[in-house]
This record gives sequence, structure tokens and C-alpha cells, in this order.
Amino acid sequence: MTNDRPAALATQRRIAASDVRLPEHVLLEGTSGRILREALLLFAERGFHGTSIRGLADACEIRSATLYSHYPAKENVLAELVRIGHEEHHRRLVDAASAGPADPESRLRRVVRAHVLVHAEFPMLAVVANNELHALSAELAGPALVLRASGRQLLIDTLDEGIAEGVFDVPDAFLAVTAISGMGMRVANWYDPAMPYEPEEVANTYAEFALRITRAGF
Repeated sequence: MTNDRPAALATQRRIAASDVRLPEHVLLEGTSGRILREALLLFAERGFHGTSIRGLADACEIRSATLYSHYPAKENVLAELVRIGHEEHHRRLVDAASAGPADPESRLRRVVRAHVLVHAEFPMLAVVANNELHALSAELAGPALVLRASGRQLLIDTLDEGIAEGVFDVPDAFLAVTAISGMGMRVANWYDPAMPYEPEEVANTYAEFALRITRAGF
């Protein structure tokens, strides 16, 4: 009988990816950077409430008091990761929407590709930004919620335009966007660079799925 222990352990994890990755523009030098990296790993694996300040400080090889000198509370560390994740996601959606032909079908394809790519390229960040957002206070969650609503509205507007032009045929644009967004978000949970799929391949395929949901071209 083969040893299935690695596979069994993998199924117990909340997320398939194991590489800690953040956008290139994020400064990860010094203690503050180390705190963000270790917090990203711990929050992705254990969740915000499953991670203690002491556990985070131990992972960073610093004292809890040192951590507090960089962030007022554990919630502020999470808020920073949520901000980074939502800003990167929103920037990519906006860039994709204006990066080519303006017709609804082309725009939807580009925006869905961007949505999926950011979840495949930064799976840990996406899982934390999406799944742990609820742990933040209304004040700290507010900026991310505004970006999230803006991104959703971008997709809704694209579908509404396509419906008006007779390109898309969906009974409800909001529900269609919810389905399209949801399947893209789940990529962060199962995607791992070690899998036999390149991020671009996953993004292109999911864009086709999105077009099928809208019945574009069918």
C-alpha cells in the first residue's frame, strides 16, 4: 500500500498554496515586513481568530511588545493585509476594463481574467482578504468594502450593457456577477503553482466559463 500521508495532510489544510507572496510594491523589509509575511501565512492556515499575538510574535522571532510597536493590535495587521489584497484586486479590475476593446463581451473576458489571475498569483493573500474580512471592525473593514462594491459594480455595469445590447442573456445581472465572482474567488483555495496549470490557463478557462454563464455567443 502506498503512503498517502502527504495527500491526507494536504486535504486538512485550508489552502493548497504554501508560498507566501505579496505584490512587488509591498515593502517587506525589516520587522514590519516580517510581521506581514508571517501573519499572512498564519491567518491563511489558522484564520485570524486561530492566531494568537504570541504565536505571531514567536513566528517572527520577536517579543509581543516589539510587535505592538509596529502595529497597535493584531486586527491592524489583518487590516493591512486586507487593504493590500483589495487594492491590488481593484487596480487590476479597473486596468483590465479599460485595456482593450470596449464591447461588453471583450471587457467581461478581460475583467474575469484579471479577477482570476490575482487569486491564482496571490492565493494566500486572497484567502485572507476575502475570508477574514469579517473579523475586522466596521471602521477598519470600510475601505476594503468600498473597493469590493466598486469592483462588483464594474461587473454589473458590464453585464447590464451587454444585456441592453442583446449580447448577454441572463435573468439577473447581480446574481450572474455573484456566480462569476464566487467561482473566481475559490481559485485561491485550490490553486497551487505546483499543479499542472499555469495561472494564465486557469484565467482564460474561467473567462470562458463566465461567458457561458452570460450565454455570450451561444
